[in-house]
Amino acid sequence: MASSAQSGGSSGGPAVPTVQRGIVKMVLSGCAIIVRGQPRGGPPPERQINLSNIRAGNLARRAAATQPDAKDTPDEPWAFPAREFLRKKLIGKEVCFTIENKTPQGREYGMIYLGKDTNGENIAESLVAEGLATRREGMRANNPEQNRLSECEEQAKAAKKGMWSEGNGSHTIRDLKYTIENPRHFVDSHHQKPVNAIIEHVRDGSVVRALLLPDYYLVTVMLSGIKCPTFRREADGSETPEPFAAEAKFFTESRLLQRDVQIILESCHNQNILGTILHPNGNITELLLKEGFARCVDWSIAVYTRGAEKLRAAERFAKERRLRIWRDYVAPTANLDQKDKQFVAKVMQVLNADAIVVKLNSGDYKTIHLSSIRPPRLEGENTQDKNKKLRPLYDIPYMFEAREFLRKKLIGKKVNVTVDYIRPASPATETVPAFSERTCATVTIGGINIAEALVSKGLATVIRYRQDDDQRSSHYDELLAAEARAIKNGKGLHSKKEVPIHRVADISGDTQKAKQFLPFLQRAGRSEAVVEYVFSGSRLKLYLPKETCLITFLLAGIECPRGARNLPGLVQEGEPFSEEATLFTKELVLQREVEVEVESMDKAGNFIGWLHIDGANLSVLLVEHALSKVHFTAERSSYYKSLLSAEEAAKQKKEKVWAHYEEQPVEEDVETGTQLEKLMENMRNDIASHPPVEGSYAPRRGEFCIAKFVDGEWYRARVEKVESPAKVHVFYIDYGNREVLPSTRLGTLPPAFSTRVLPAQATEYAFAFIQVPQDDDARTDAVDSVVRDIQNTQCLLNVEHLSSGCPHVTLQFADSKGDVGLGLVKEGLVMVEVRKEKQFQKVITEYLNAQESAKSARLNLWRYGDFRADDADEFGYSR
Repeated sequence: MASSAQSGGSSGGPAVPTVQRGIVKMVLSGCAIIVRGQPRGGPPPERQINLSNIRAGNLARRAAATQPDAKDTPDEPWAFPAREFLRKKLIGKEVCFTIENKTPQGREYGMIYLGKDTNGENIAESLVAEGLATRREGMRANNPEQNRLSECEEQAKAAKKGMWSEGNGSHTIRDLKYTIENPRHFVDSHHQKPVNAIIEHVRDGSVVRALLLPDYYLVTVMLSGIKCPTFRREADGSETPEPFAAEAKFFTESRLLQRDVQIILESCHNQNILGTILHPNGNITELLLKEGFARCVDWSIAVYTRGAEKLRAAERFAKERRLRIWRDYVAPTANLDQKDKQFVAKVMQVLNADAIVVKLNSGDYKTIHLSSIRPPRLEGENTQDKNKKLRPLYDIPYMFEAREFLRKKLIGKKVNVTVDYIRPASPATETVPAFSERTCATVTIGGINIAEALVSKGLATVIRYRQDDDQRSSHYDELLAAEARAIKNGKGLHSKKEVPIHRVADISGDTQKAKQFLPFLQRAGRSEAVVEYVFSGSRLKLYLPKETCLITFLLAGIECPRGARNLPGLVQEGEPFSEEATLFTKELVLQREVEVEVESMDKAGNFIGWLHIDGANLSVLLVEHALSKVHFTAERSSYYKSLLSAEEAAKQKKEKVWAHYEEQPVEEDVETGTQLEKLMENMRNDIASHPPVEGSYAPRRGEFCIAKFVDGEWYRARVEKVESPAKVHVFYIDYGNREVLPSTRLGTLPPAFSTRVLPAQATEYAFAFIQVPQDDDARTDAVDSVVRDIQNTQCLLNVEHLSSGCPHVTLQFADSKGDVGLGLVKEGLVMVEVRKEKQFQKVITEYLNAQESAKSARLNLWRYGDFRADDADEFGYSR
């Protein structure tokens, strides 16, 4: 028998067992423990010590899965109380022990004392004294140790302790439950209230086996939100640890194994419980992360009840210090300066449902992609007609809604940008197009994460990453939570309802459709529009929401520098300041809500008119900023004065398009009539000196030129229409008459006599509120009457409205204040054109009353009664 003497002994006596020390890692049963040494650079060595001379009951064992006929073995009476007695007394404590016997199989038996030496509590004696173990039969009580055990046992019997108490001890046998019938219901039934438990086994740093009390459910618990390195099982049954797997396991074991803990049951995964283990000394989940023994996992982090941000913060702490599994970690934005990581910028354009263009404080533009989200996309191969060109914004379900959400919330606003990662450029493959380098960031406005808002409305989805892919949003968990809400509430892409369809007609460049649409837009007055694209300073693509159509729109009244163009075989350079004009228009109106007035259209099917942004006329603004000049067509417009005023101010500054402008000296206090006579005289002298070569001039619609009138003299004119070289329609801009001439009687207008030097002296107006009959005789009567009434008479003119680019006016005689148009109606020479605008109702009523009087008196047009009913066309009239 081995004695319990201290280490060392006399040379002549029996060998004295060496006293060894260790820390109790685990209690296997009432008579066996595992002790470990102190860790030095890794998990320490450990060994199993069995208590000599005593026996405690065997604990329950589950039948091996490989033996179908085997049955579970239950606890022996008093086995579990014996184990618990030792667990509570020894776990994590320092003990000393002596080895008295070692079997051929390597099992070690000995004596265990609590503390650093053998003066401490003898564990075997304590067990026997509590009636939780018995002396082994057949042991002769011939030494002090045996005698003490015998005494302890007799005392326990006398006190009826433990197994010596009345009854058979069946109440000490646990009803162990190895499986849960309905794990989901089981988890929900605990309402996330802490459950008392004992950690029975640690599989790896983040997976344990726990005994739930008081019902003795033996369950596997996976720590919510994290994963530690694991042990990979090889084909031969051996296990290979991943880097830091053993260290992570020891970290958890040394703190939790066989400790009393509380577990918050948070979710389930098959038969495994997802939960958080709480110990008086801390939360093991967060500790593992903070020490670099674990990483966050997306699939379970959402159920972590204390909040995903706590876990991300703990992980970030380890990453920044490159602890353990993060020893080679390089932050996604490590190469960026702080000013490039976080900045404030103004949103200029929404490119897609996941990308925006911002303007930095430096004035530079930068494309930002929203981190970790994917915009709506077409699912399946047969969803798109192969013969139809895909228009993603309108053809991909919810793409338009996503773009509109971002456009309305962000355009023109300042946002906070936090760069999360830079996605490197990737080459094209058979299935995926090439991508250039992308800056991915979290964008917030007023504290709202735009990507999260987009996802929560079901207008984008969250990208799923490999677990080791660190290039993701810094608010990834919020994105996942937002997506879960959107799915639960059936929002947007997750809705079971019919997908919204946007039938948008693109009228751009379609002359026939544009012709049909023109009268409608002209009558509409100001129409709401969204600027979809800016081609140049004065050419835009508009979306009209009410009409659900796209049109190309040209700004009226101005001459904007032309941009560079790619022509067949050559590249035509842009005019000076064309890029500046384009940028100016982009910054001001791109993707903004504007109002437009359509006046006319060109032969290519583009609409021409005025665009207003926040009450300002874009044509005037371009002229004001010296990025455009006033075009002669503005003369008929009610905005002409504003344009001229803006141009004069720009000329004075001599900037941009007026940088080389030299003001022409003009004699003061000279009437324009005298100026015109002088200009005509000088122009004819110039032409006489340098006559145009016959046939050298190729007329183009809208151009100014010189034209030879029937009197043989040259006059300033504008080309209105070119039917053929032999038939060119011109308008004499200083005298107001029209003529059809061959191109041989036309020539280039010398710059010295352009409208810049002297504006056109003839301005065309149309009478408002009246309609002239189409019949030639009736028309002649009306024209003769007007000429007779107003020729060489001073009148007052008031512009009422614009239509087809021509100002419609009312004329009053300066002396009598009589309305010329009303007079024509009273005489029955013209009909009334009814307009519905509120401001015109008073005058329209007066005109209609005059028309009724003319009808009753059967004057002129009405001499045969009201001809407009069924026989209007027959008589050559139209309403």
